Amino acid sequence: MNENINGGRESLGSRLGFLLISAGCAIGIGNVWKFPYLCGQNGGGVFVLLYVFFLVILGIPVMTMEFALGRASRKSPVMLYQQLEKPGSKWHLHGYVAMAGNVILMMFYTTVAGWMLSYFVKSVRGDFVSLSTASVAAEFTSMLSSPSMMVAAMFVVVAVGFFICILGLEAGVERVSKVMMIALFAIMLVLAVHSVVIDGGSEGLSFYLVPDFSRVKEIGFLNVAVSAMNQAFFTLSIGSGSMAIFGSYIGKERALFGEAVHVALLDTFVAIVSGLIIFPACFSYGVQPDSGPSLIFITLPNIFNHMPLGRVWGSLFFLFMTFAAFSTVVAVFETIIACTMDLTGWSRKKAGIVCAVLMFALSLPCTLGFNLLSFIKPMGEGSGILDLEDFIVSNLLLPCGALIFILFCTLRCGWGWDKFVQEANTGRGLKIAGWMRWYMTLVLPVIVGVIIVMGLF
Repeated sequence: MNENINGGRESLGSRLGFLLISAGCAIGIGNVWKFPYLCGQNGGGVFVLLYVFFLVILGIPVMTMEFALGRASRKSPVMLYQQLEKPGSKWHLHGYVAMAGNVILMMFYTTVAGWMLSYFVKSVRGDFVSLSTASVAAEFTSMLSSPSMMVAAMFVVVAVGFFICILGLEAGVERVSKVMMIALFAIMLVLAVHSVVIDGGSEGLSFYLVPDFSRVKEIGFLNVAVSAMNQAFFTLSIGSGSMAIFGSYIGKERALFGEAVHVALLDTFVAIVSGLIIFPACFSYGVQPDSGPSLIFITLPNIFNHMPLGRVWGSLFFLFMTFAAFSTVVAVFETIIACTMDLTGWSRKKAGIVCAVLMFALSLPCTLGFNLLSFIKPMGEGSGILDLEDFIVSNLLLPCGALIFILFCTLRCGWGWDKFVQEANTGRGLKIAGWMRWYMTLVLPVIVGVIIVMGLF
């Protein structure tokens, strides 16, 4: 993969780099935080099976489309339509919405990534050692209520993330992502092995991996299926154009359907191994596995407190969480910088510095929404600025963006099925088969439309 192939555009140095960066964009806090507790709430093994099913029929086709749009256009999401749409079309308006979606996503994601970084530092320092259960819960509340601590953590996330991107695509983003992702996989495997062999952990493994149809019947199969479908859709970060940007940095050696499958496999590996880390520990220490988001910040630090070498395991866990968060931050920051460079013609360094300053300023409302701005409740009592920003991205911009990508790739008034398939199937590897056309043209848009309607109501 070199600059000649990409017509002078920066390129990734290797296929491994492309797969790990794309996987890093998909692998985020949602895999580690949301997947296990949703699994806990929805009957364990049945949820896992449905999740994998929906990942195959939903996530992989849309990711293939994003990769194809990026590689064919050699542009960022904000400019790719101009290269591919028919004259007089208005598809390119979505490019600006896609860029805005990435910015809004980072306006709250930088805050949550800051939480992971803070908890890694706390674990290394031993702040949780010998604290009571109530005191561990109070630590999280104390962090949220401290503007200085919250802003400092968010600032570090923004500064480090953009610094990596400014170093360059190959020297910064690819090199750091490779190290971070390989370290993430290694830490996960160590934590999973430790958790699986823990005394009393077998019950957690059984809950997680053995389908419990009686539990599903109690919750309602439709409810479980909807939760699995939503998680499968959102886990791959499709709909924002972030995958398109990495498609624009690669050559034509590999067919894109196969590459999407590989990224989805890495993403699924992280989600499933996260459950292997969390569930045996929960059952071993008598903790409810469906305790929601508090699982990460309150339940797990308490579990680590009671473990032999708990400080070590806790530090490793939150280092892994920090890497999971940073892998997404770096990938989306790269998308934002690429869009800015395409729009303005600025150098990478200038675009990175300007974007970093703006990103820090735009992230402040969410960061301060837990303390100085906690009186703002945009979605009613109990809500905060983070909830509104998350709703806009997760329920509106991502699914609507995915629907537009699907329609653009399949309709004659867009790019069109033939051009999409020609691009996607160029190179070695797994290809889109002819029989998939009816599914991707007629069924896939309906499923995404259902996700949009459910997300709104």
